[in-house]
Amino acid sequence: MMRRCGRLLAAQHKVTQAYPVIDHTYDAVVVGAGGAGLRAAMGISAAGFKVACVTKLYPTRSHTIAAQGGINAALSNMAQDDWRWHMYDTVKGADWLGDQDAIQYMCQEAPAIVAELEQMGVPFSRTEEGLIYQRPFGGQSFNYGKEQAIRCCAASDRTGHAMLHTLYGQSFQYGVDFFNEYFALDLMMDNEGACRGITAMSIEDGTMHRFKAKHTVLASGGYGRAYFSCTSAKSCTGDGIAMVARAGLPLEDLEFVQFHPTGIYGPGVLMTEGCRGEGGMLINSEGERFMERYAPSAKDLASRDVVSRAMTVEILEGRGCGPKKDHVHLQLFHVEPEILASKLPGISENAMTFAGVDVTKEPIPVVPTVHYTMGGIPTLWTGEVVNPRNGDYEAVVPGLLAAGETACASVHGANRLGANSLLDIVIFGKSCANTVAFSLTKDGRAQDDLPADAGEESFARVDAILHNKGDLPTARLRESLKATMALDAGVFRTQELLDDGCKKVSSLYQQFEDVVVHDKSPVWNSNLIETLELQNLLSCAVMTIESARPRTESRGAHARDDYPDRDDINWMKHTLSYIEDQKTGAVRLDYRPVHNYTLTNEVEPFPPMKRVY
Repeated sequence: MMRRCGRLLAAQHKVTQAYPVIDHTYDAVVVGAGGAGLRAAMGISAAGFKVACVTKLYPTRSHTIAAQGGINAALSNMAQDDWRWHMYDTVKGADWLGDQDAIQYMCQEAPAIVAELEQMGVPFSRTEEGLIYQRPFGGQSFNYGKEQAIRCCAASDRTGHAMLHTLYGQSFQYGVDFFNEYFALDLMMDNEGACRGITAMSIEDGTMHRFKAKHTVLASGGYGRAYFSCTSAKSCTGDGIAMVARAGLPLEDLEFVQFHPTGIYGPGVLMTEGCRGEGGMLINSEGERFMERYAPSAKDLASRDVVSRAMTVEILEGRGCGPKKDHVHLQLFHVEPEILASKLPGISENAMTFAGVDVTKEPIPVVPTVHYTMGGIPTLWTGEVVNPRNGDYEAVVPGLLAAGETACASVHGANRLGANSLLDIVIFGKSCANTVAFSLTKDGRAQDDLPADAGEESFARVDAILHNKGDLPTARLRESLKATMALDAGVFRTQELLDDGCKKVSSLYQQFEDVVVHDKSPVWNSNLIETLELQNLLSCAVMTIESARPRTESRGAHARDDYPDRDDINWMKHTLSYIEDQKTGAVRLDYRPVHNYTLTNEVEPFPPMKRVY
């Protein structure tokens, strides 16, 4: 045994000799430069601390740029509103799996964060009075479900684009150090279970880097690319989630994957919920506005999981559109052309580009498409990552935080409401910044030296993948994974599908050993980067489908044909998934209580009730 360990250490030492390793020291390192990462980095730097932002993309290419509809906040610009109504809608939308203390924090802070964004320079659309324009959005109500709310603050149909560019400019103003096009590899954990930073690889030249930091913030996005059809950018490969899994830490509620009702049939390009907020409606092959049957009050603005399932039922029952009857129509031509031009210009352009449709004359063919992953790295409302141990379900990982789609606060529970994601990223990005700044001010900035061999296992993993003697192309394994997830972990699930899916995904996970990287160059090796991303996707996928298999109920985005009802007695709890064996992908499951309590006495917890729209 000692001889084998010695050989392994010697091999790893040779790896660090073969690759240049460059060390960096910061007070905090942020992984990801979307809205959550930029807001966290900006906030820490504004407090006077030294911050590195490590991102595999140029920041303004981050997926936040694709968010179209807007950001929710009870501003009362269009009608009287209250953050408590917003909180109720979010708890209800989450199908009572959301943590109500975190939800209260998000909804109560929303008006202030939108005002802050406005002051930074986000070019929100305006009312005639000069106030921030707000539009109706799905699952939102006034007065605890009594009527449709007008709460979504919008910058035309490019709200994420406007926010991302503004936050990037602000980050430069406060002196954040950007490491653009660096691929984050792994967390560096010490023997006491604290996070000491990350390892990363420069995509430009293949050099290896160690970022030592007292605090690490993961904000690297979701993993929609595990599915065949999705609205996610090609870069959404669950890198931060997989880093946490490889560190032996848990992931939470990965079985809850949201299907957006309106992705363009074929390419899956997003048609924002704002289309329906501005008056658009869903139509079947019989010309019927079918959502009136499924959600008599909210109709087309019901919660996303409700609308996606309704569309799927229409298609399965033969009322789909087109020659194959495999999609429905989103109708906008009855909306005034002036509104389409001013409020939905990007949608009009995308419909023509990707579907060949003039929205002023023709309907858009749409289908439910994977859009968002509610689960992720478990955190408290402070952004601190949770690792339950010794009976303490709120125990945190020292030095590690997470925010955005890669995290699970859990404000979205079993289903996210539209326009709560842009809110989530800036609220909890800022919360991470506050937590880090408070800790550094209180405890000081001093850090112990890293062990001499820190990161060597990570670099050896990359070397082993690069020089693997397999014969399976990365693209072939990736396409098999996406097809399997779409078939066996889709809109509707059954025990048979999930059991079969678990076997297939486990087999695909193990086939990664046979993957070959043809390009051996260290410079701009996209073949290697896509293979590392595939390894991350496989980790996310195996935990997703294994978490879904035992949940014998229908809740939010997890809809079971064989268990159509919600089961609060047995299943009102968060799923925790661990990859026990990195070689085989064996997954261990545990559970954690939902926070059915609020942060302050300004609002009472909302008890579970039947979820109807």
